[in-house]
Amino acid sequence: MKIYNDCYRVVRRKCFKFIKSQETRKEKFKNKERMIKKHLIPVSFWISDKCKSRPYFIGLAGGQGTGKTTISSILKIILINYFKLNVFKISIDDFYKTRKDRINLSKRIHPMLITRGVPGTHDIKMMLDFFINVKKKKFKKMKLPLFDKSIDDRLPKKKWYEIKKRPDVIILEGWCVGAKAQKNREIKKPINSMEKTMDKRLKWRKFVNHNLQTSYKKLFNQLDSLLYLKASSFNQLRKWRLKQEKKLKIQTKNKKNLKIMDKKDVMNFMQTYQRITENMFKNVPKYASIIMNLNSSHQIKSVIYKK
Repeated sequence: MKIYNDCYRVVRRKCFKFIKSQETRKEKFKNKERMIKKHLIPVSFWISDKCKSRPYFIGLAGGQGTGKTTISSILKIILINYFKLNVFKISIDDFYKTRKDRINLSKRIHPMLITRGVPGTHDIKMMLDFFINVKKKKFKKMKLPLFDKSIDDRLPKKKWYEIKKRPDVIILEGWCVGAKAQKNREIKKPINSMEKTMDKRLKWRKFVNHNLQTSYKKLFNQLDSLLYLKASSFNQLRKWRLKQEKKLKIQTKNKKNLKIMDKKDVMNFMQTYQRITENMFKNVPKYASIIMNLNSSHQIKSVIYKK
C-alpha cells in the first residue's frame, strides 16, 4: 500500500538508528525492514485511527524477553515522526517499589516478595495518579520513576522522566499489563517447584492474585486498547530472558555492585512469573485488541486485529 511506503520513507532512518542501538556484536536484528513495513506501520495506522479522544492509553503486554521495549519504541518513533503525535512510553517495570520497600514487604507478607515482578511489587497508586493527572483539564507537569534492573532499584529523582506537556498517546508496556486474576481454586495447585517448596501455605499466591483482582484491575481498566506479543511457549521465554540478561551484562560491564543474574538466578526468577504468564497465554488472546504472534527467531510471524 502506497501510504505505508510513504510512512516507511519518513521513519526508516530513525527506526534503524534505534534498532542499531539495541544490537550487540553477536545479536543482530533480522528482517527489520519487513517487521516495520508489514507489521508495525499498519499497527501505527490502527492506533492513529483509534486515538480520536486523547489521551489514548495503550497497554503492550508480552512475556519476558518478547521484545516489548523494542516494539513499543518503534511504534513511538512512527507515531511521533509520521503522525505528529505527542507520545509518552513507560514500562510498568519503572514503577517497581524500591528495594527497601520490597524488603519490608517480604518481611511483612512473604519472603518471595523481595523479588521484583509480580503484582503487588509495583507502586500502583503512583501509576493511577499519573493516569488521573493526564486526563485532567489542567495538566500539571510531573516526574515519573526510572528503574535500573542492574541495581534492582529506582534511580535518583534527578534522573526520572519529566513530562511537561500532556501526551496524546501513552504506551504502558510490561509483562503483566492486562493480566486478570485467577479463580481461588485455580491457585491451589503449585505450578512449579518454587511454589511447591516456598509457598506451601499459598500466602504469596493469594497476595499476588488479590492484587490482580483489585488495584491492578482498576489500573488496567484505564487502558483503551491492549496489544499482546505472544510467544510460542514458556520455555521459549526462558531462552529469551537468558539472552536479555547477557545483553544487560554487556551494556553495564563497566559498572560496579550490579545485580546481574546468572543462569540459575534467571531460572528461579522466571518461576515467579510462570503462573501469570501461562494464564495470559491462555486468556489474553480472548480480549486483546491486537495479537502479534512471534516465532522462535524472535520475529513477528503474524498480526491479528480483533477490536
